Amino acid sequence: MDVAHCYLEGNADAVEFCPHDGYQHVLAASTYTLQEGEQPIRAGSISLFDVNAEKGNLELFHRVDTAGIFDIKWSTVGSNVGPLLAQADADGYLRIYSLEGCSNEEKPRGGFLNEVCGEKISSSMCLFLDWNLTATSISVGLSDGSVSITTLAESKIEKLQEWKAHDFELWTTCFDIHQPQLVYTGSDDCKFSCWDMRDNPSRIVFQNSKVHKMGVCCIAKSPTDPNTILTGSYDEYLRVWDLRCISRPVNETSICLGGGVWRIKHHPFVSGLVLAACMHNGFAIVKIGDEKPEVVEAYSQHGSLAYGADWQRAKLLPGGSTIVATCSFYDRLLRVWRPKSDFCCI
Repeated sequence: MDVAHCYLEGNADAVEFCPHDGYQHVLAASTYTLQEGEQPIRAGSISLFDVNAEKGNLELFHRVDTAGIFDIKWSTVGSNVGPLLAQADADGYLRIYSLEGCSNEEKPRGGFLNEVCGEKISSSMCLFLDWNLTATSISVGLSDGSVSITTLAESKIEKLQEWKAHDFELWTTCFDIHQPQLVYTGSDDCKFSCWDMRDNPSRIVFQNSKVHKMGVCCIAKSPTDPNTILTGSYDEYLRVWDLRCISRPVNETSICLGGGVWRIKHHPFVSGLVLAACMHNGFAIVKIGDEKPEVVEAYSQHGSLAYGADWQRAKLLPGGSTIVATCSFYDRLLRVWRPKSDFCCI
């Protein structure tokens, strides 16, 4: 069921609900727009919205202009910091913003996003980012195939490591939440890799180049099962991997979602349930269990490339569903909706 929608001022590529207590009504959306010419300009923005599903409200209360953004992520819950919003952009910058003055107890007013720090970490474009579990480090995928590991300390970004991990664009990187010394990477070279950061430069643990038929777009470690990780690819498959033999992971099963699997988000409360952005085929809610994965619900109310998707971290609604935000690229459309499925029965 549709709750609300709006159009952004640029091509929409990412949406992220704030996971921190008191701020779970805050939704961030980012854009990337290429202005072609002799000297192309890659422009972007971050917009903050107040989401009230019961009233059907999607209220814009803050917007900041930026370089063209490829990814945004809120800091992890349970750390000693937050809420912080990290931005990876086309100018090679990693920027960190603090969120102020818009908790549930406060009406929107001055403050909102304040830049804590920003650092040009590469001459290449920053394509993707991931916070570690303690929100002390951020991994960044770069357009030259490198991965950069940075640390945030005393309002300053410092580069800890950087190495050439892949041959082409590194679209995704993911810290292992159960084994914090490991980081996973995926690239346009069709390779899915894992690295041990205890060595400098990081030592390769495995590199699979045979399973994905096209570029690897996203990687998501299961928050509840330390032996399961998911990958999504341009080849339209969502794959489930068994990591019990970490040096030789096994692709247990897969499901074709009918479009390139650009993003995967695990449900915040329901184990084995994921939200997928499927580029040319809208969005899908997929059940990952002991049997073959299955689509339990599809959402096709967008008219362009399905890129951004996220679950709201608030408690389950009456009827057992969770509010979802999705965005599509060329039509600049942001939608907030409520799945029809009763997740308590899945």
